[in-house]
Amino acid sequence: MRVRFWIGIVAVALVAIGSVVAALLVYENDNGDFHKMQEDEAVRAAHQAEAVAALSVGKLSSAAAFFQADEHVSKHEFSVIGHSLLGEGALSAAAFAPRVGAGERAAYEQRYGIEIQERRTGRLIGRAGPRPVYYPVTFATRYGGSARLLGYDLGSDEARGPAIERARDSGKAVATPLVPLLLGGSGINVFRPIYRDGAPLATVADRRRALVGFVGGSFRVGDLAKAAIDALPDGVDVQLRVDHQVAVGPAGELDDAAAVPIGIADRTWLLVVKEPGGPDLTLPLVLAAMGIALAALLGSLIFAWSRGERLQELERQASQDALTGLNNRRRFEEDLRTTMARSRRDGSSGALLMLDLDEFKQVNDSYGHPAGDRLIREIAAVLRKRTRESDALARLGGDEFAVILPRCNRAEALLVGEAIAAAVREHRPEGPLAAVTASVGITMFGENPRTSLASVISEADAAMYVAKDAGRDQVRVFEPNWVREDAPGV
Repeated sequence: MRVRFWIGIVAVALVAIGSVVAALLVYENDNGDFHKMQEDEAVRAAHQAEAVAALSVGKLSSAAAFFQADEHVSKHEFSVIGHSLLGEGALSAAAFAPRVGAGERAAYEQRYGIEIQERRTGRLIGRAGPRPVYYPVTFATRYGGSARLLGYDLGSDEARGPAIERARDSGKAVATPLVPLLLGGSGINVFRPIYRDGAPLATVADRRRALVGFVGGSFRVGDLAKAAIDALPDGVDVQLRVDHQVAVGPAGELDDAAAVPIGIADRTWLLVVKEPGGPDLTLPLVLAAMGIALAALLGSLIFAWSRGERLQELERQASQDALTGLNNRRRFEEDLRTTMARSRRDGSSGALLMLDLDEFKQVNDSYGHPAGDRLIREIAAVLRKRTRESDALARLGGDEFAVILPRCNRAEALLVGEAIAAAVREHRPEGPLAAVTASVGITMFGENPRTSLASVISEADAAMYVAKDAGRDQVRVFEPNWVREDAPGV
């Protein structure tokens, strides 16, 4: 009856586990397929947008190289070049911003019939200088009631100025954060530095001296988003993020979405794609429901098994020394009692070795208790190597250890004691500690069947103190006719 009961319990547990695992596997498989599809779509769209942007940035670099070869290109000639940059890609405008020193400003404004304007705290104002260097771009506006040309200093702009300086010092195309564009709308500017042809450009200082100006391009954020959205199926939620700011798409976080970076010049955007719906949960829920009733029973079984294992662990902890992992005094006395009983039954003899580290108190006093604990663990490892599997090794407390040797005669016990003392003596502790020694006391049992547990322990302890009194680092076997001078009543 009991066997059939346990067979039934095992069968129920297997059914419950199998149904839950099957449900999880089905869901994970469907969920993985869904996210893989979503991620593949995001990667494809990101590559599309990145390719479009890279094409335009590459054109800016080509225009900068052309201008570097002939630094006397006029603004009209550059406008012709600029129009060619807008044919393909995502550029919505291109401009040339020369480097104009403070002393050249008046001549530059007179030559082009403009007045260089500067931006301060978001407002376009008149002359706010003087500034040491200007990077003006020219555009038409209705200012003061009449149409006129204005030169806008990019270097005074809080968003564009730092990007220009990074481009100047790095020699590479650099993108601004999301900014209001001069031509309207929001987007980014990309600046490519132009240097004097043939000038040394090895260091930042070289590049600053050789700077002629910048080729700048404007990217409307909507055009960048369109390049990505065109590569996605209908009904997909799309966000375009830059600097943790949503530039295009719904506000807030899109849960469980795929996010892919898009590199534009030196700035990274993030394309976030969220497919509608999700993996079908019908089949996993059906499979899970089949195992719900059995899961409760399975849980009770696991609880029972866990409780049994916990009891075993508590029993192990009760018989084990926490510092060394050896048997503690309680377990030592149980092992000694069992070994002595076996010796009485089969008429064999055994031995008890007790050892104590010499001058261990000085270790704690000089180096601290952590160093003393480390030394105790090292000595425990030494003793493990010097004892047999059939021997019982224990730490009785402090620096005192005991070894029970079953089926052992006096000569064999003495050899073991001397080997242990030599092993302790030859051990080199970690850190600054010097080598230590041990005093070993030995007593035999089994020869007199009426010898008690307490007397065996007392005899081994007495022999150990005799070894200490003999000068330490000694091994002594208990003799029945010993009388210690410091014993009570002597």
